[in-house]
Amino acid sequence: MVKLIARTPLDGLTPVTIGTVTVTEVTLDPMTMIAPFKNQLAKVDALLKAGDGVGFPAPNRMESSDGVRILWAGQGRALLIGADAPAGLRGLAALTDQADASACAQISGAGAVDALARLVPVDLRLSHFPVGQTARTFVNHMAASVTRTAPDAFEVMVMRSMGQTLIHELTEAMTNIAARNA
Repeated sequence: MVKLIARTPLDGLTPVTIGTVTVTEVTLDPMTMIAPFKNQLAKVDALLKAGDGVGFPAPNRMESSDGVRILWAGQGRALLIGADAPAGLRGLAALTDQADASACAQISGAGAVDALARLVPVDLRLSHFPVGQTARTFVNHMAASVTRTAPDAFEVMVMRSMGQTLIHELTEAMTNIAARNA
């Protein structure tokens, strides 16, 4: 009989530290996509705030409270990370388990902005992309979500199948930045 072994999307690929930048894996379990039905956004927002203390996020924003985050994921969609969706949401929103769908890496350190700037067509300077800001964008050729979690840290989420490519792209950018600064 075949024995299956559960592995995280970036298992064995992280952590990576080059120069002043480190990439580590972020666990996204549980993670639920929430898409409110027509005219139900206010009720969904109220239930989320009552349950986990975070409401439905504004476009390009992330809200967090006590280890629970909710991340804007496109028009009329958000990802609830770190907590199960409140039971009362059924009937108000489409709910889809996304825990195994994505690979997520945190890139942090003094050169994180410079490394990501080589891959992302978004102005990531702190003055334009503050903590809590998120963007649906590209990391080189991969569709991604990029979120600033601290002044010198970002979370980059891609489809699970692109996890190894994400680490490769980040490592190349980090290597180039370290060589430039040497």
